[in-house]
This record gives sequence, structure tokens and C-alpha cells, in this order.
Amino acid sequence: MSRSDESGTTNRVVVVAGAGGPTGRAVTARLASRGDTVIGLGRHASGGVLAVDLADREAVRAVADDIRREHGRVDGVVHLVGGWRGGKTFADTDLADWDVLHEQLIRTLQNVSLAFEPLLRASEDGRFAIVSAKAAQAPTQGNAAYAAAKAAAEAWTLALADSLRDTGSAATILVIKALVDDGMRAASPDRRFPGFTDVNDLAVAVAALWDRPAGEVNGVRLDLTA
Repeated sequence: MSRSDESGTTNRVVVVAGAGGPTGRAVTARLASRGDTVIGLGRHASGGVLAVDLADREAVRAVADDIRREHGRVDGVVHLVGGWRGGKTFADTDLADWDVLHEQLIRTLQNVSLAFEPLLRASEDGRFAIVSAKAAQAPTQGNAAYAAAKAAAEAWTLALADSLRDTGSAATILVIKALVDDGMRAASPDRRFPGFTDVNDLAVAVAALWDRPAGEVNGVRLDLTA
């Protein structure tokens, strides 16, 4: 059931992890335009984004507790923490890249999902979303560390989806090739970015998760590359 008032606007409480970049700003703006209270978390405090080290489990738990006390509930969590490391060949893979990606893509996801899962279970229509990549299902030799990290993040999210089964909430994987924003286009005006997903289109897809029943989007990989 969608949480909305008589005007049709929603009044959910949604947490956006990794809210400081162009993607986070696009998702935050889209959700706020629907009437949601959006709480942005990021590495640095700016423009309403709360500074928190998402790789620090206790710090994330403390933020979740603060949000619960202030707002009484959480109806959505969008995990946008990203990063890419890779090379040209499999033999050139630097395992230091894996260490970085593990912390950025996996550890932050684990901390955020563990901290907010009880609140999502208690929500009437909670949604949890991550952004994954085609590379998780079709890794290339130079993309080994990145693809493995994305695959691990997907598996973790599917486990979360199982915990939310038979509740009003859902966990969804949004699949892209890569993201593009206006700043990237301005920096490379001659580049076409084939197959890339615009951050504003991603934001629309995130908001639309609440427009479908939980059972239709729970444990599902939604391909946005088309």
C-alpha cells in the first residue's frame, strides 16, 4: 500500500546512502518532489547530507537509531555508494583494488542493510534498492574485482529480500551498464555514452518501486539498460 495524502503526494521517510554525488542528488530530488522526507548520508556533510562513515558499522547503527527516534520509521533505503577499479587483463588484476571495492561496495552495503532492516520490516511499504551492473553477470578479464564485488553485493541484497518476504517491504537490484549525468556530458561533448543510464532516469526507476506491490519487486533484478 502506498503511503500518500489526499493530494496524491507521498510522505515517506527515505534514506539515501551515498547522497553527495550527482546520482544521489538526482534520486534525492525525485523523491523529495513526491513529498518524501529524504535523509542523505555521505562521506562529507554538504547540502543537507549527513556525514557518516558508511564503512563503520557502529556509526551507521547510531545514525539509524537517530533517524528512528526523530522520524519514528523508515520507508526506504537507497544504497548508491559506488566506485570502480580495474585494468586491461586478468593477469594485471591488482588485489588492492579488491580491498577498496570490498569496503566501498560490499561493506557499506552490509552495514546499511543490517542497520535498517528492522525498520524496513516494520514499514507498511518499505523499499531497499542497490545499483548493480551488467558486469556482475558478464565479467570481463580486466573487470574481475569490480564484477566480483557487484556480484557479492547482489547476493547480499537477495538475502535481504528473503528476509523481507511476506512483509510489505522489498529489496530490489537495479541493473545498469554505467551512469551518466550532465556534468559528464559537458566534460566530453563528443562522447555518446551508449547504453549508459541517465541519473535522472535511475531516479525515476527508484521512485517507481513504490508504485508496484512489494511481491513484484522483491528479490528482482530490474534491467535499466534497455
